[in-house]
Amino acid sequence: MSEMESVLVAYSGGVDSTFLLAVAAEVLGNEVLAVTATSPIRPRRESDDARALARRMGVRHLLVETSELMIPGFASNPPDRCYLCKKKVFSDLLSVAEERGLNHVADGSICEDADAYRPGLRAVAELGVRSPLREAGFTKEAVRARSREMGLPTWNKPPSPCLVTRFPYGTAITEDRLARIERAEQFLAGLGINELRVRDHGDVARIEVPGRETDRLLENSNRETIAAGLRNLGFLYVCLDLEGFRSGSMDESLRKKG
Repeated sequence: MSEMESVLVAYSGGVDSTFLLAVAAEVLGNEVLAVTATSPIRPRRESDDARALARRMGVRHLLVETSELMIPGFASNPPDRCYLCKKKVFSDLLSVAEERGLNHVADGSICEDADAYRPGLRAVAELGVRSPLREAGFTKEAVRARSREMGLPTWNKPPSPCLVTRFPYGTAITEDRLARIERAEQFLAGLGINELRVRDHGDVARIEVPGRETDRLLENSNRETIAAGLRNLGFLYVCLDLEGFRSGSMDESLRKKG
């Protein structure tokens, strides 16, 4: 980090980017700018949390409105949508860094990202964006452990990828559908469920929660409340995935085709 001298950190407010930002601020001081991309594909609460936490850390912070739905081909939700998104967003961030006289743009990618289906990493490499945590060999476990030692409130925060991951590949993405999914997950979070996904299969809402939460959802009162709440959002059917919560479950269709 010290070799960079100045850096723009792509800051989502998640576990990895918060740890990266904290270290950057510790090493480089005022030569750090945190930038959070905002758009309909990202939950509003995430950008609000990122802004508050950057302020708490005393780091300069900027919100940049991105327009992923305007990227040619992105709204049709192809398997390489993450590449299209990252190429656009990081191109925008590189422009901001150049305008502000910052030497580098850095993201919070970690070692496990190289082993998962992450087409966005190709865009990161093509644009010359740095990934200091991955370069230094940091795993998610290590990031969480160090974050806890540093007193960062995100050390045990569940992952929160963009809302497009809630849709099967090939499903057209619209602002209305994104807003519906965001409201559905906020509704379930209001019941005290912190780690969850609501997958949008058209008329069907497929809920993923960790196994420990399954019994709570199936209690009569909760089951009726959840079904009624999601139907009010426009879903005709509400189902609970018996395999439970798992990141990247929509990628399972790609593995089957492979």
